[in-house]
Amino acid sequence: MKSTFYPANERGTSDHGWLKANFSFSFAGYYHPDKVHFGALRVLNDDIIAGGMGFGAHPHDNMEIITIPLQGALEHKDSMGNIGVINAGEVQVMSAGTGVEHSEYNHSKTEAANTLQIWLFPKVRNIIPRYDQRDYKDQFKLNEFTTLVTGDKNVDALWINQEATFAMGRFEAGKTINYDIKNAGNGAYIFVLEGSVKINNELLNKKDAVGVYDTDSITIETGADTRLLIIDVPMLQ
Repeated sequence: MKSTFYPANERGTSDHGWLKANFSFSFAGYYHPDKVHFGALRVLNDDIIAGGMGFGAHPHDNMEIITIPLQGALEHKDSMGNIGVINAGEVQVMSAGTGVEHSEYNHSKTEAANTLQIWLFPKVRNIIPRYDQRDYKDQFKLNEFTTLVTGDKNVDALWINQEATFAMGRFEAGKTINYDIKNAGNGAYIFVLEGSVKINNELLNKKDAVGVYDTDSITIETGADTRLLIIDVPMLQ
């Protein structure tokens, strides 16, 4: 087993007043040669967006884009004709493929929203752009992972154009969790949304992360009530 620790306080940051962003990987004006990507995982931005503010229409291509609101809600509009609101407890996926434009704004005019925007390199390039969204609030169960996103069309979750799996769960303190890597050769990026855990003798607290690879399974020990996001991705050569 090999691992790379990504401390929360070493993330890149950007403060535009209306947007306070934390970059797990090199993005925009932040560049770190050792933090460009973890396998197929290219971007993980932890954004706090002021009420009524957001990102105007902008283009993407050949990227799998996953948006997970942690607090609040986002208004979405894109060139495929999709218009809607994504609330905390819901997940949005978008295959940019040959090209798409979209905008995202905080749905609330007064309260800040905290969202994760995550990009993966696609499995197949230049596909027809696609969009999907799903509400998972009634599917989460204490001390279990819920699969949110997958590249396996046989799994009851949002599909993306990559052999990747996103799983989220809330766990009580003192639990030992055994997580099995979904596909041979994949690694897992484990992001602590709340609480604390120990993985491979490394202690992780809120918004810390660790990338684990060259293993078939991972043991996670919770030191407090904890909420985790696991992004299981191919380790690109």
